Amino acid sequence: MIDLKSMTEAEITGLMRELGEPVFRGKQVFQWLHRGVRSFEEMTNLPKSLREKLAGSCFITAPEVERKQISQLDGTIKYLWRLGDGNCVETVLMRYRHGNTVCISSQVGCRMGCQFCASTIGGKVRDLTPAEMLDQVLFTQLDSGTEISNIVLMGIGEPLDNFDTVLRFLELVNSPDGLNIGMRHISLSTCGLIEQIDKLAEHQLQLTLSVSLHAPDDETRSQIMPVNRSVGVEKLFACCKRYFHTTGRRISYEYAMIDGVNDSDWQADLLAKHLKGAPGHVNLIPLNDVAESPLKPSRRIREFQTRLERQGVTVTVRRKLGGDIDASCGQLRRKRMEEAE
Repeated sequence: MIDLKSMTEAEITGLMRELGEPVFRGKQVFQWLHRGVRSFEEMTNLPKSLREKLAGSCFITAPEVERKQISQLDGTIKYLWRLGDGNCVETVLMRYRHGNTVCISSQVGCRMGCQFCASTIGGKVRDLTPAEMLDQVLFTQLDSGTEISNIVLMGIGEPLDNFDTVLRFLELVNSPDGLNIGMRHISLSTCGLIEQIDKLAEHQLQLTLSVSLHAPDDETRSQIMPVNRSVGVEKLFACCKRYFHTTGRRISYEYAMIDGVNDSDWQADLLAKHLKGAPGHVNLIPLNDVAESPLKPSRRIREFQTRLERQGVTVTVRRKLGGDIDASCGQLRRKRMEEAE
């Protein structure tokens, strides 16, 4: 069976030719899929014979809401979607003055092992398909009745560990006949897979690359992010500078503030030193408490911010949303896993 929603418009048009149908049917089918239909019967402008052909050789993905939590503090909505095989992933809808942002997952679980993240508990189960990534945007929009203007690939999983799928998803969500969300409205977060960052730079996409840094020195970063043991901070920053010089796109550095781990003055000074030579933006993140982790939120966020700013670094502190609904990545999925045990 063909995963029709994971196909581009050109590929669906090619399929129409193979089925002996007019090529304009390709655009019609593509548009229906990107409206969030769950069956071929809903494609009412297609002849019944074509709908029957498609039903016999293709399938349409459509997740079900396993759980839904709405923050009473700020209206943030967190979805736990149940996929066709029974696995679950999380999606978060956040409301900002500049528009509505959806944070989506790229994998079921994650193998990167970052200590402060609930997504990695239990490891990686599998990659998502392009359709399953697109569905998170489509069905969040449909269920909430809220138009999505921005996307961040910062949910469960490491996007660059599912590289080809993510590229296909970006092509689909950017399509004028689909959701038509521009690349400048999309952010992709990575823990720092150097070869894949270099590979991404070759595509010259106008998205925002966010690097989950969380420490400016190898000892600390390797302790909380195992991926650093095979990469190293110096190589990572060199790679980020290559990315900037290739694409002209400024990188955002995500920095979760952890009490007594990465929030000292000398670490702020070292971070500022690393950032010289290529424009970058540091986004300080108040750490979410994860029950399984001993790491706690920093009490020195403002001092750390001020020290960076005095050295010419552009810094913001992320507004904490959904604090009352387990909005941190992986927490809701983890609770469901525990209940199923």
